[in-house]
Amino acid sequence: MRCTGRDRGLSWHHIMGKRAVLLFAGQGAQTVGMGKDLAEEFSSVRDLFARADHQLGFALTEAMFQGPASELTRTSICQPALYVHGLACLELLHSQVPDLEIVGCAGLSLGEFTAHAAAGTFTFETGLDLVAQRGAFMEEATAATQGGMAAMIGGEEADVQSLAEECDVDVANFNCPGQIVLSGAKENIDRAVEAAPARGVRIAQPLDVAGAYHSRLMMPAQVKLAEVLRQIPLETPRIPVVCNVEGVEVSDADTIRRTLEAQVSGSVRWEQCVRHFLGKGETLFIELGPGRVLAGMMRRIDRGATALSFSDRESFEKTLTALS
Repeated sequence: MRCTGRDRGLSWHHIMGKRAVLLFAGQGAQTVGMGKDLAEEFSSVRDLFARADHQLGFALTEAMFQGPASELTRTSICQPALYVHGLACLELLHSQVPDLEIVGCAGLSLGEFTAHAAAGTFTFETGLDLVAQRGAFMEEATAATQGGMAAMIGGEEADVQSLAEECDVDVANFNCPGQIVLSGAKENIDRAVEAAPARGVRIAQPLDVAGAYHSRLMMPAQVKLAEVLRQIPLETPRIPVVCNVEGVEVSDADTIRRTLEAQVSGSVRWEQCVRHFLGKGETLFIELGPGRVLAGMMRRIDRGATALSFSDRESFEKTLTALS
């Protein structure tokens, strides 16, 4: 990255020997203003955002920078927004911390696509087209159903799974110890929330989402995405990428297609994804995306690991300081 006058405000850090796993945010992390200060400061971020707007044929960055929140929250907008923002953050990390060794990537739901782009499975443009279509397909599926989601806090995994079966809903996310998310038809989610205390769940919290993501109600979107994935050339990732649905590394094209497809209606096994890297001895994780949600989950998964979050100028400077 060529530094402009203001770019020089950040000092370069030489941190030979440091290694980190990258974590990319999922839908729900988006926030109005995301990426704006970075675009104002760094020419490389401005260039990437301009490429995104050109590729999509509409001003994605306008929704990111100015909102309104109702527009940015739309599935077809927030998915490409988070993808582009995550990769812009990665661009800065590479340029400002050139000695940092990236030893793995994982992303929550939509973030898994960003992780694959970061690892070179597909190009920035190919991935952007893919997530834009994924978002549109999921928005269509949401409009055609009456779905909802609810977080189950403080219950045992087996009890929450039993509750899901009893209420005919799906487990959307195994996020971290004591936090599981259910997804399905709205009336069934309401039943699950009502029945949760009897199953030992401390808090059953309905989520403010448009639909039932990672549930059988997303199957129409999954079928359409599978067709798109079949037509996309995929490379072997240069960096290990762990898939949501199985919590294992994926490297061949057929497996990557299958797991990205299955993820639309399948469970996100986030805790398992993180534990995969912890099991390999990795202790430093960097979350790229707004909200610090993944860093918060890391504290529940393993307090011994370090999770840094970077989404704007202020948090980037803190990350650079922590890495120095």
